[in-house]
Amino acid sequence: MARATNALGTFRELSPEDQLLYRDHLIRLDAETRRDRFNGIADDAFIERYSARCFTGRTRLFAYVDGSGQIRGCAEIHPPSRTTPADIAFSVEPEFRRRGIASELFEAIIVAAGAQRIRTLRITSGAQNAAMRALARKFGASFTYDAGEATGLLSVPASSAKPRRFPADQVQRLTAA
Repeated sequence: MARATNALGTFRELSPEDQLLYRDHLIRLDAETRRDRFNGIADDAFIERYSARCFTGRTRLFAYVDGSGQIRGCAEIHPPSRTTPADIAFSVEPEFRRRGIASELFEAIIVAAGAQRIRTLRITSGAQNAAMRALARKFGASFTYDAGEATGLLSVPASSAKPRRFPADQVQRLTAA
């Protein structure tokens, strides 16, 4: 599997063999970060089931893996249905924030969506999650608010740019639908 490495770690698409690493990442999230990620309370049992489910369908996950081999940030793209756009979600452990990790992962999601001819992405967050909304706005999302929840929609360009940290062979993997 192709990998892009920088001084801090590696960005790559996850495979089913990474499910336990992903679960461990989600379990390490503090209570506030879990609430922001799942828009509510998520205990360890929920995370165990959720992380397994992410690898059983067409969900794609892109992660930042640090030098010790631990996932420290992850982005998910869940396929659209007939009535809803593709959903995206992000998590970055607090001590790894403000390093551009979420932006790189967002870029990977946009490239993957464009390659799969997905033209609209939806992100849902609690109204208190200003950082997530700011990140999504950076990529062109616009938000509506209802009952303490913010829903953002983002149009995916027909020809998305290559992400900077993913090498050419990884981009080919991202674009393989």
